[in-house]
Amino acid sequence: MKRTLLAIPLLAAQLFYGCQTSSETSTSTTDASDSQADTTASADQILSDDELLTLVQKQTFQYFWDGAEPNSGLAPERIHMDGVYPQNDQTVVTTGATGFGLMAIVVGMERGFITREEGVKHLQKMMNFLEKADRFHGAWSHWIQGETGKVKPFGKKDNGGDLVETAFLVQGMLTVREYLKDGNEQEKALVAQIDKLWKEVDWNWYRNGKNVLYWHWSPEYNWEMNFPVTGYNECLIMYVLAASSPTHGVPAEVYHEGWAKNGAIKSDAKAYGRDVVLGHNGHEGTVGPMFWAHYSYLGLDPRGLKDKYADYWKLNQNHTMIQYDYCMDNPKDYEGYGKDMWGLTSSYSPNGYAGHSPKNDLGVIAPTAALSSYPYAKEESLRMMRHMYEDMRDKVWGEYGFYDAFSEEKNWYTQRYLGIDQGPIPVMIENGRTGLLWDLFMSAPEVQAGLKKLGFESPQLKK
Repeated sequence: MKRTLLAIPLLAAQLFYGCQTSSETSTSTTDASDSQADTTASADQILSDDELLTLVQKQTFQYFWDGAEPNSGLAPERIHMDGVYPQNDQTVVTTGATGFGLMAIVVGMERGFITREEGVKHLQKMMNFLEKADRFHGAWSHWIQGETGKVKPFGKKDNGGDLVETAFLVQGMLTVREYLKDGNEQEKALVAQIDKLWKEVDWNWYRNGKNVLYWHWSPEYNWEMNFPVTGYNECLIMYVLAASSPTHGVPAEVYHEGWAKNGAIKSDAKAYGRDVVLGHNGHEGTVGPMFWAHYSYLGLDPRGLKDKYADYWKLNQNHTMIQYDYCMDNPKDYEGYGKDMWGLTSSYSPNGYAGHSPKNDLGVIAPTAALSSYPYAKEESLRMMRHMYEDMRDKVWGEYGFYDAFSEEKNWYTQRYLGIDQGPIPVMIENGRTGLLWDLFMSAPEVQAGLKKLGFESPQLKK
């Protein structure tokens, strides 16, 4: 789901979700999921920090395991516990969240939520489906019909390849490849299949002959969506992978001239006394929705990652703490905001769907914002996690972890999930605990070469 709702490339998401009514996204505040009993502590049991982190990871992982679309094994766009869906939407899978789900399955295998054999079997099912699904110069569409593999248009002209969602998917695929590459014969065959699929993505085609990457191409509408992707937003990973491709790669100029705008991406702005570092498209002078610090960094390790434009750890940590400071300041005096309730990102909202940020604060908190920021602000993230689990559990916790969003100000709670919001939670918590996904993705030889081509430095880069 495209989430940069105040930047030009993501207007489609706002138009799609904006058409949903308040009644479609609000639910009872009292119903509790019967199926959560096995993974929910008793009311008087206080979990240790490690126990709580593992519980949240395990419960959220289930979205991509028990909640997977049955035919494809891929991540559903949404799961509504109230059973009310947009028309013909229950079997729609989403490419980006599937990439996050691939990494969540690695977490599940590593932490013993499932066996390695179970994980490999499911991953094989996913790759077999992706191999046969519609592709457009190697790129998958944003939405796919889980029963058939055919594209489901995200919008009228958005019925072809989506390079950003494909990048999120490939990030997960490469992580799985590195996790299984030294495995048994079956695992090595799966690794070879993943390798073939990623090398078939024609990143260079999506330049449209220019030194920038375009978000969409359609066989029916060609380049009419006309979304050249410039920074800064959630799309850094797309440029890194485009530079890394050994088969259809792009030159460094595409990154420097297109994404970085010949250096204009840099920002001198400060917010709450902290450097913003890079200009956030549509959020000048402050920071955008919190997912911008998550999606590209599920695999791309920001620790010590630098180029001539930014220190990416500082960028993401400051993004996190500016949002934390904003919610502490609470200039709109919303109910609930404070040291244990913070984090604004694109999510469900009382009137449909919205790109929440300090510049578009509607009093709605999405748990993924703070929880997926665990590596950047462990104390602040864990404090919110504990508050929601111990003090608000019956309102915000369900079968697949914390629900997508809520508003204490409006007494609005929804028993609905979005795959793109659930995915970063178990992955980024794991990165904060062990660095597992960062280490795997960064070990890919192509990623190493691509980062060097673009002028990055990182402790993860081999000499």
